[in-house]
Amino acid sequence: MGEPAESRGYPAHWEADVVLRDGAAAHLRPISTDDAERLQRMHAAQSESSIYLRYFTYKSTLTQKELLRFTQVDHVDRVAMVVLLASPSGEQEIIGLGGYDRIDGSAEAEVSFNISDAHQGRGLGSILLEHLAAAGRERGLRRFSAEVLPQNRKMLTVFSEAGYEVQRRFEDGVVLLEFSIDPTERSRAVMEAREHRAESRSVAELLAPKQVAVIGASREYGSVGYHLLQNLVEGRFTGGVHSVNPEAFEVGGTEAYVSLAHIKQDVDLAVVAVPPERLAEVVIDCGRHGVKGLLVVTSGLDRTEGLGLDQRELVRLARQWGMRVIGPASVGLINTAPDVALNASLSPQMPLRGGVGLFSQSASIGVSLYAAAHRRQIGLSAVISAGNRADLSGNDAMQRLEDDEATRAVGISLESFGNPRKFSRIARRLSLTKPVVVATSDVTGRRLPPGHDVRTTSAPQGALDAMLENSGVIRCGNHDSLMDVLQVLATQPLPAGGRVGILSNSPSMSRVLADAAEAHGLEAAHLDGTLDLEGTQREAAAALAEVLDTMLGAEEVDAVAVCLQPSITGEHHDHSRTILETALQHPKPVVVSLIGILEPDVPLNHVAAAAPVLATGSLQQGVPVFSSPARSMAALGKIVTYQRWRRQGVGEHRVPPDLEGTQAQRTGDELLERWLGESVDGADLCRLDPGRAAQLLEVYGLEAMESVPFDTEDQAVEAAERLGWPVAVKATSGHLRHRLDLGGVRLNISDATMLRHTVAEMRHQLAHYGAPGLEIQTMAPIGQGCMVRAIEDPLMGPVVSFGISGDAVDLLDDWAHAVPPLTDQDIRQLVRGPRAARKLLGHRGLPVVDIAAVEEVVQRVALLKDNHPQVASLELSPLLAAQEGVRILHAAVDIANPEQRTDSARRAISRW
Repeated sequence: MGEPAESRGYPAHWEADVVLRDGAAAHLRPISTDDAERLQRMHAAQSESSIYLRYFTYKSTLTQKELLRFTQVDHVDRVAMVVLLASPSGEQEIIGLGGYDRIDGSAEAEVSFNISDAHQGRGLGSILLEHLAAAGRERGLRRFSAEVLPQNRKMLTVFSEAGYEVQRRFEDGVVLLEFSIDPTERSRAVMEAREHRAESRSVAELLAPKQVAVIGASREYGSVGYHLLQNLVEGRFTGGVHSVNPEAFEVGGTEAYVSLAHIKQDVDLAVVAVPPERLAEVVIDCGRHGVKGLLVVTSGLDRTEGLGLDQRELVRLARQWGMRVIGPASVGLINTAPDVALNASLSPQMPLRGGVGLFSQSASIGVSLYAAAHRRQIGLSAVISAGNRADLSGNDAMQRLEDDEATRAVGISLESFGNPRKFSRIARRLSLTKPVVVATSDVTGRRLPPGHDVRTTSAPQGALDAMLENSGVIRCGNHDSLMDVLQVLATQPLPAGGRVGILSNSPSMSRVLADAAEAHGLEAAHLDGTLDLEGTQREAAAALAEVLDTMLGAEEVDAVAVCLQPSITGEHHDHSRTILETALQHPKPVVVSLIGILEPDVPLNHVAAAAPVLATGSLQQGVPVFSSPARSMAALGKIVTYQRWRRQGVGEHRVPPDLEGTQAQRTGDELLERWLGESVDGADLCRLDPGRAAQLLEVYGLEAMESVPFDTEDQAVEAAERLGWPVAVKATSGHLRHRLDLGGVRLNISDATMLRHTVAEMRHQLAHYGAPGLEIQTMAPIGQGCMVRAIEDPLMGPVVSFGISGDAVDLLDDWAHAVPPLTDQDIRQLVRGPRAARKLLGHRGLPVVDIAAVEEVVQRVALLKDNHPQVASLELSPLLAAQEGVRILHAAVDIANPEQRTDSARRAISRW
């Protein structure tokens, strides 16, 4: 029912920045008594009709008693939230209000909303409902009810389209609504769909502005402000371009304005290149004049030392006015669509128009990726450089690029994560329709680049990689590999399978190609692909076209890899047109590697280490060229792996029948909140005693075999008599309790005499290890020992790991990892992921274990951990997998006060 009001403080974690339906940002927070005047101003601006629909009567003003009631809440039984935006005067104004009142101490509350007339239609009602429902669940509520006048169609729509099972009845001229606020698959899907539309639009507004102002435009050649303006103009931007420079009359052929106030048109995008100390005034000026977004090229905000805004202050100030921020330290924004032609970047040239959308973070990486795309002649649809990624992120970019019909593949360079759970969710959905290629380093998520201000992970090594793999993205370890893959995706159809036809004018090079194919998980097709390219140019071209056409037409070939080298005399003919024309006749990808060529202009466009495409015939045509067979096969292998992932699908979220609904989550939360209140201070960990750990596991249908610690031999015998013979004796120390070789466990003790002898012998032997305590347990069936771990990571949230007990995990770190929520396919891959998992499947004559029972335990652990961030760590060690069924021999659970997860059942932009 919630704690007494006096025991609760202001719930700061309920605050959130949100994206409205039209793409603008706003700030949502719990109401306070300081909002009384703002609420009165909002009320005064409402129409008579809106006031009547809210209060069922008309009142010109709110009384002081009413204002006090609306704004003075306890954040437990009475909760209210407001959505704020800055007005042109700079005052933060309430544009939406929602609240609930608990009914008679029950688990039900009456909910109501009041949306400003000037801001209706922006999705405020649905956002407030999501956040109130999340707050209500936290305070022990289970249901909302509402009374709505029949003519209030907008509010009725808010409830009916929220994804909850709403019950309606009509009584005394009022529509009475009731519904459970527990999240459902449908309510989550509705939230994610609304989130997608809003965030996609917020990026679309910046990529296709009607009017752009360069603030800090300069007449000085070589300055950032000079080149930004010049590139916009020379890129033939279809909208209006304006320069803002109070010290000049004309800049770059355009009239210079003192400020935005002097520009007659409404500016959509402000490109900001001013010193850090001027940023605050620029942001405020942009906000007052209705600018939709800021592209901040200014850098050094993490080193301002009191000279101006830091990154958090920049974002906070911009969002107050509803603006999104790209940057700071961005190198620009590009949209190659002919009806936009936006080059708001430091690149002097517009890229080729094509189907690849690029997102990068740090400025230097953005410059590097753009240069590589230009050098390789990769056609781009859009380029977004987020710089230090203080606001607009890769998640936002994916939301937009998913909707962009011109984008066929997405390339992302990630140096840090703001919300990896959301990234995984969006990337998995996007990857089902478009390839997503991601470049990360081995320290991504663990070490932050300069200027990045987000959480880092302490999850096991490999957990982040596993999350990316399960998301379906094509992961690359460096930017060269990223561009190699994009080079193929930009020009070639996706392969149907991994059978590769090998074509070369050198038998030895054919062998190299075949070996490279196998090294990257491909199958070299058994075809005679040796070419004879001697003779005249025409004869060689005809021979090449004939063999390539035959190979591409073969049913047993899904892709073709061509490797050509000069003759022994160094002579080399340009076969680019022949390869291109032949390849275009078939719906199969072709990759080419050219080796041993000395001339810099053969065949076309400078074949170098980062090679371009052959003979670009039109926007989506061409054949990618590589400098080595290994690079071409590596890129093709990653794409084939992606295709396999896409074909098999992501699986289904299946819940054991006894855990359907939300009862288990509610019961678990009640237990954990009570135990946390009794035991945990601050961020300290608390190890649950065996009884409480068993109680929590039982909620999720998991049962750990009872272990009884003892001090004397008589106590051991008494416990064995109760548990039942035969028994096992184990050391209580975590690193000894399963080590037969170290004497930490003795098995199959069948009577009291044998037990007394075993206890004495173990105590003598274990004295070398600090004389750990002992415990007794009834014997379990013979089986393979496994380990299941689940932790709450500050960056990724829940992480579940699976391994095979023994040296595989203790010495070789042979774990598989996954980030819930997990589908049945995720769980299958997790259990089979460790290299030692072959021992579960009959390796070298071992009995095949009940793998389905293992998967079910992992599934239940994943549900438990996903539902309860209060569980800091959980370990089942060992989980004994037998030929029939499994047994949990030991469970350890640590709980702690949880941080807010980076992804939840309410919409919010990552704050930092």
